[in-house]
Amino acid sequence: MSTAIVVGSGPNGLAAAITLAEKGVDVTVVEAADTLGGGTRTSELTLPGLLHDDCSAIHTMTAASPFIQSQPLDQYGLRWRYPDLDMAHPFDDGSAATLHTSITDTAAQFDDHDARAWQRIFGPLTRRFDRLRDDVFRPIVHMPRHPLALAAFGTQALLPATVLARRWRGEQARALFMGVAAHVYYPLTRPASSSVGLMITAAGHRYGWPVAEGGSAAISKAMVARLTDLGGKTETGTRVTSLKHLPSADVVLFDLAPGAVADIAGDVLPRRVSRAYRRYRHGAAAFKIDIALDGDIPWTNPDCGRAGTVHVAGTTAEIVTAERDVAAGRMPVRPFVLVCQQYLADPSRSAGGRNPIWAYAHVPHGYTGDATEAILEQIERFAPGFRARILTIHRRGPVALAEHNPNYVGGDIATGRNDPKQILIRPRLAPDPYGAGAPGLFICSAATPPGVGAHGMCGYNAAQSALNYLHHH
Repeated sequence: MSTAIVVGSGPNGLAAAITLAEKGVDVTVVEAADTLGGGTRTSELTLPGLLHDDCSAIHTMTAASPFIQSQPLDQYGLRWRYPDLDMAHPFDDGSAATLHTSITDTAAQFDDHDARAWQRIFGPLTRRFDRLRDDVFRPIVHMPRHPLALAAFGTQALLPATVLARRWRGEQARALFMGVAAHVYYPLTRPASSSVGLMITAAGHRYGWPVAEGGSAAISKAMVARLTDLGGKTETGTRVTSLKHLPSADVVLFDLAPGAVADIAGDVLPRRVSRAYRRYRHGAAAFKIDIALDGDIPWTNPDCGRAGTVHVAGTTAEIVTAERDVAAGRMPVRPFVLVCQQYLADPSRSAGGRNPIWAYAHVPHGYTGDATEAILEQIERFAPGFRARILTIHRRGPVALAEHNPNYVGGDIATGRNDPKQILIRPRLAPDPYGAGAPGLFICSAATPPGVGAHGMCGYNAAQSALNYLHHH
């Protein structure tokens, strides 16, 4: 029987382990932390009984993932829960643009021109989404299975988000899209900055923006249970600093940032691979706060109180300025703030009339200041009286995020900068992006295609490379 070790138990490490175990490989997952799950962990960070997601919160791309859909995770307790509204984007005049799973309902709030533009851009992408994801979720080096769908997506995805946003005349539609586009963590005036916004919006129109019942940890718990049923093993509290510390195995897969792989593998890696991994570029950071709130956020616009996600960011111009500042290493006065109210879809996260609020701001890479006030000011701006309901706050800035999960280098929760080159070619230019250039060594983290998200596809794809290697050796 072939043997494998997976270093790191994030969703990609677990996906790789499951994929190998399904093919009869003897797999052990080794995790440095005391709990499994990487970016899919949930903790009582503020008050007893309040469940806060440590990182990933809303699971559009997880629900859309071919790997996740292929697994019987519902048998292991994974339940998706959906809010009334996927997302809301409030404005200073008390109005809000809203994102519905239905394209028709989303477009209906705009004037005729912008409604048609929304339908024209997202209608074809949503209808072809399952075909499109087959190619987008695979390495770029493969021949596309659906070249026409991919080409139609690519011509728009390569545009700067600011250029694509001109398809709409009104600020409501523009800002609604730009808030989603900001998830690229890259200046929105640069080429390819439309890509993430297009993909997440289309995935949402196809599959919604769900949360996992009981917290994001339910995803990793279900995956671990599935792996255990397949005969796989897990170890926690085991930090790997060198290959010498690992028992002998036919293949080793790293659910780690490229720099960490270079450190652990040392001289085993070819020098050119080690150099490429150390040159891998990390992007802007998150500053995350978790709030125990007495009751609900008193949003001026009631639709915000129905939405699982609220983009607290103001106008299109404000979003563009904030993201430009962050990329330049400046802390914005009014940062892009993402607020998640998972408890609206999943009341099991709350206790005694107290609710867990999850929020982060985009901040510069490695930022060492305290962004708490900037985040609270942005929320209070659209929800007067919010501060008065706060019971306690738990903070995790970029340094603390990296301590909690070393893959988040400098607080970069996307595990890599989404510049045009790195969107297409990550973690290095190679026929097999998952191969680490040494026999039996592979990288399976979000630093590999298709990138960030608790979708498990990086791990699944890397496992296919490892299985191919085992077949030929």
